[in-house]
Amino acid sequence: MTRLAETLDVLRRRSFVGRDAELAVFREALTGPGVLFVHGPGGVGKTALLDMFAHLTAETDRLPVRVDARHLTLGPDALPVPAGEDRPVLLIDTYELLEPLDDWIRERYLPSLPATCLVVIAGRRAPRPGWRADPAWREVLRVVELDNLTSSDGHAYLAAQGIAPPVHESLLSISRGHPLILSLLADAVRRGATPRSLRDVPDVLEALVSRLLAQTPSPRHRAALEACVPVPATTEDYLRSMVGDDAGELFAWLRGLTFIEESPYGLYPHDVVRDVLDADLRWRDPQRYAEMSRRKLTAFQDRVRAVAGVREQLEVVARMIVLNGARYSVRALNGLPPTMQAYADGLRDGDAEAVVAMTAAWQGPEQARLVAHWMRRSPEAFHIFRTGDGELRGYAAGLDVTEADLGADPGVDAMWRYPAKQGPLRPGERLRAWRFFLDREHGQRPSPSMTLFLARQMLDILLMRDDLAWTLAGAWQDGPWWGPAMEFLGFHPATGAEYEIGDLSYAVFARDWRRADAQEWARALHARQIGMPVTSPAGEHDDAPVLSEAEFTDAVRSALRHLHTPRLLQDNPLLRSRMIRRPARDGRPPAETLRELLEAGIGALEADLRELMTRTFLQPATTQARIAVTLHLSFNTYRRHRDRATAQLTAWLWRRETGQPTDREADDPQSR
Repeated sequence: MTRLAETLDVLRRRSFVGRDAELAVFREALTGPGVLFVHGPGGVGKTALLDMFAHLTAETDRLPVRVDARHLTLGPDALPVPAGEDRPVLLIDTYELLEPLDDWIRERYLPSLPATCLVVIAGRRAPRPGWRADPAWREVLRVVELDNLTSSDGHAYLAAQGIAPPVHESLLSISRGHPLILSLLADAVRRGATPRSLRDVPDVLEALVSRLLAQTPSPRHRAALEACVPVPATTEDYLRSMVGDDAGELFAWLRGLTFIEESPYGLYPHDVVRDVLDADLRWRDPQRYAEMSRRKLTAFQDRVRAVAGVREQLEVVARMIVLNGARYSVRALNGLPPTMQAYADGLRDGDAEAVVAMTAAWQGPEQARLVAHWMRRSPEAFHIFRTGDGELRGYAAGLDVTEADLGADPGVDAMWRYPAKQGPLRPGERLRAWRFFLDREHGQRPSPSMTLFLARQMLDILLMRDDLAWTLAGAWQDGPWWGPAMEFLGFHPATGAEYEIGDLSYAVFARDWRRADAQEWARALHARQIGMPVTSPAGEHDDAPVLSEAEFTDAVRSALRHLHTPRLLQDNPLLRSRMIRRPARDGRPPAETLRELLEAGIGALEADLRELMTRTFLQPATTQARIAVTLHLSFNTYRRHRDRATAQLTAWLWRRETGQPTDREADDPQSR
């Protein structure tokens, strides 16, 4: 009579796919003694692989000895000593539970086994250093790291489960080829589900989260694990900003988890674990998910600014782009590759010829002539993307355009003209035009160069000075492809600024930073990333023009007159200015921020003018004529001093509005 175990064994073998390399290693190992150490994260298929090893052993007329550490009473006498076979095979599963005995197993138990014995150990962690430190074990031990199924093996598995081919790609994308998740998703499909993400199958998500959290001893540990999800790598400093002062203990705990990897930049969870925890928190507690994402954004910006060197800053931003891009619904962003050790620096000797040749090959001789022109005129604007060994693989150029640059390049001319219709540059303000981008091998298709190009643009935004008024991106040939991506990134189509060079057309996308600056941009991007409604800052899409210098001056005079009339002050045009929005983010009313700025500006005046303005506007107790008397001034002299002080105050505020700090401002606590 056939036992149920035999029936289950047949069914499991029928579902087993792939792992050809691992099976080949085991077949070779069967010919002699030794130790095979298989490791991989939970659910990756270690037990299923041991089942196949047992089947292959049985085909050689040997009876394998199976041990699962979950079913042992931990102690030296719990492990068997195979006997009765010339060449015994011992299969030990769930070895992570035996790690407290690892030294004893390596030094006492395994050496006591027959010399002809083949031992297979399967656990979540790689062998501890003691295995590799011993030269004898280095000769005997073979290590196999088990990863997710390949795409072809994933298709074969789903076919074996009777899943229709049209949904294969979706299930493989969601699961990333992780066997356990793929199995649970296949079961959900058989029950009638059509999942597009893990959030669509809460029962699957619950099962996966339960397995993960079995290793989580407290809510604080769970919070630490969830804090790893939204960033490419977790450092102890970052963890401290997210969970508090016990970050050191929690970081050490994270470091010991089987599904947490280490990199030069910090700790990071296995991709599947990241996806599971992200989907669970977003589905289970959207408000906490949004709050955690907001705090992550602040910590990320602080980390970028704290990193020494542009190359290192770019790498931090690029890794965040790749991580987030995989989750975006925007096609142009969700296929961005990692940098693969590529980096950006400036032009070197010999680069110009390579850049011109690359441009001519991809975009034609006229574009090549123009890039040569700009390399001569503004070499500092060029960012050269190099492979790990320094070879040039791509480039981009972000030009700080002035009126003196016009007339040589139709693309730059078109980008310069666009702001004139929307909100022209004011004295002291800059315009950044991203005019060129190419990768040597991929042109403008996804490549490490493209990832670095987007990282370079984002880094410019994160480190933006207040004198930057406009950024225009006019390097893209495929406007329809990049339109949704640029809109997602907070740039709108600059209609009318499109231009042609040779046979190619270039789209232009624009951002006026005076209407909504970098912090407001980051908050809106964060909202789009997590699927929250985006509230546009006041004035971002208004038709009202940015204040000219003359209009700004009139608005300062009006604000001084109405400083103690809140109803009138609320209508002052300064309330939509950049200098007001920037410090008002703590929730204070804009009118209050304006009042504080006026007080700070008056406080920066020389003593006699400061007293005059304080008595006249900040603490008016009587008429201006009486104030003139108390200051021992004729009324005409008083008015001249008042107007001179107002002009100096306006100039002080204008410098703040247009990003032109002074030495006096550097000591001012209200300064940027």
